[in-house]
Amino acid sequence: MFDKILIANRGEIACRVIKSAQKMGIKTVAIYSDADKNALHVKMADEAVHIGPAPANQSYIVIEKVLEAVRQTGAQAVHPGYGFLSENAKFAEALKAEGVTFIGPPVGAIEAMGDKITSKKLAQDANVSTVPGYMGLIENADEAVKISSEIGYPVMIKASAGGGGKGMRVAYNDAEAREGFQSSKNEAASSFGDDRIFIEKFVTQPRHIEIQVLCDTHGNGIYLQERECSIQRRNQKVIEEAPSPFLDAATRKAMGEQAVALAQAVDYASAGTVEFIVDGDRNFYFLEMNTRLQVEHPVTELITGIDLVEQMINIAAGAPLGIKQEDVQMNGWAMESRLYAEDPYRNFLPSIGRLSKYRPPAESVSDTRVVRNDTGVFEGGEISMYYDPMIAKLCTWAPTRAEAIDHMSDALDAFEIEGIGHNLPFLSAVMDHPRFVSGNITTAFIEEEYPDGFEGALLSDAQLRKIAAASAAMYRVAEIRRTRISGRMDNHERIVGTDWVVQIGDQDFPVSIDADKTGSNVTLGDQVMRIESDWVPGQTLAVVTIDDAKVTLKVGKVAGGFRIRNRGADLTVYVRSPRAAELSKYMLEKVPADTSKLLLCPMPGLIVGVDVAVGDEIQEGQTLCTVEAMKMENILRAERKGVVSKINASAGDSLAVDEVIMEFE
Repeated sequence: MFDKILIANRGEIACRVIKSAQKMGIKTVAIYSDADKNALHVKMADEAVHIGPAPANQSYIVIEKVLEAVRQTGAQAVHPGYGFLSENAKFAEALKAEGVTFIGPPVGAIEAMGDKITSKKLAQDANVSTVPGYMGLIENADEAVKISSEIGYPVMIKASAGGGGKGMRVAYNDAEAREGFQSSKNEAASSFGDDRIFIEKFVTQPRHIEIQVLCDTHGNGIYLQERECSIQRRNQKVIEEAPSPFLDAATRKAMGEQAVALAQAVDYASAGTVEFIVDGDRNFYFLEMNTRLQVEHPVTELITGIDLVEQMINIAAGAPLGIKQEDVQMNGWAMESRLYAEDPYRNFLPSIGRLSKYRPPAESVSDTRVVRNDTGVFEGGEISMYYDPMIAKLCTWAPTRAEAIDHMSDALDAFEIEGIGHNLPFLSAVMDHPRFVSGNITTAFIEEEYPDGFEGALLSDAQLRKIAAASAAMYRVAEIRRTRISGRMDNHERIVGTDWVVQIGDQDFPVSIDADKTGSNVTLGDQVMRIESDWVPGQTLAVVTIDDAKVTLKVGKVAGGFRIRNRGADLTVYVRSPRAAELSKYMLEKVPADTSKLLLCPMPGLIVGVDVAVGDEIQEGQTLCTVEAMKMENILRAERKGVVSKINASAGDSLAVDEVIMEFE
């Protein structure tokens, strides 16, 4: 067994690998760029080596720099995590030449299956059902348009060396195929150092289901059931679960056996994932094989009890699998929510900055509930524009799917993040969505259910009434605190009233509070709710018991009330006296500034190109410019007809959020 391994990665996956290595008694080496000198993975490792500037193509994916860190520290093996160099055959070869073990599959398997084009051809040769497509190299946008037309729209344009949603576009017509080809090519070159592109038919209404495999160097191979990864946005997985709510035992077995056979056909040895799309009749089609650890591996670990990182290290050290297929059990249900630094209220655009607050729910393990949070950040740390926007992977496990969803909803409610935009409210909204709860999902779920973007969850009247009652009780506590601090009267009960009006949006909830030593009875119409909590003013998280049911509220202060966040809703809640509530109807609302004649930078990013000039007449939907942030290109289009009057930025400029790119007449 190895004495020391180097992790050729960063963030949460580096921290994840370090945890398993520590459990096995193996010392670890972290590598870090200028942007990551204070990162969590650097603090966790036994040693750390600086490898260059912040951009990944000047640090984390420069093979020679990683090799020098290996030489410097004497590491005997390297775990690549996912992304970066994890599926780079040249990196694996370079390690082999140094006499260092690559904790991953053999070079031949990486070349055969890690490359999306080659893997498609191999699958076809093995009579594996594959999605129709063009597997050859595509030289230019004209050829891409021609091929797309022949396959038939819609098509998926994909980077051959891609993964994680990078270098992927769906095109529904010639114009989108031309544009998508160039963007995919640019992203592929930037993220993977390989700009080869292929095109395949985009299957509508699909489910994305993948099989986790483990193979050793002794000819043994098993599958660890499946993961459902259908909740995706921009081809990037957002929520995963294991098992799938859609598969039956026969389909699961067939997919698993096919995945293992495909892996063994290329002498695969390590953890790997075979991805399929599955239609409504449970017909499945091979998509690709990821020759690395997947982001969503924790849900498989939670339902099988098998540590995949530990298995990878053991296999790389030459040990045979100690698990047979009949030993693999499927226990309970697991959910994973990917927490991203993306603002759902701004069309999920990347957000960077300092985490002024980062307080995840407490991790726990019991016979009926598991909460796990894989992360690479900490409170006070920075979210950089140079890397993937993932902050953490929050996972829950329970005996049933419904319970796993409930535990995830509670954990998301208790997760506090401030300082950046993030997708926590969106994740909460999905967990409560009836279609998701029913398991009736496809990869089109987000675009179908949120076609106009996400503007916050809409809570039911019953939920709003509970929040109104809880807010009134908390406001009373805050008022009592104020009277005591002011010293206005010893008997504060004479000052703090019992009748209030709670205003949430355009709804008024008149309430009456009858308080005692342990809580309050809040009367709202003909309903009386018992409210109990140990919340005190200033606390940003309130666990409130409402009629024996616990509700977790994120609490912020606003004049005359609170900012309450719960189950994906972000509410401004005012608690006023009946007279003040009556007068509030006459208060004027602040009108936001008119920015209709400005193109604002929607995120901190780099201007890749400007496609118009001063004086140009533009049409609705026309491309204006491209902004790159967190390894993704974002095309900004005109919302209406107009004329460009001024351009304030050019290619190569780095802009802050809401900085003006151009102006219109």
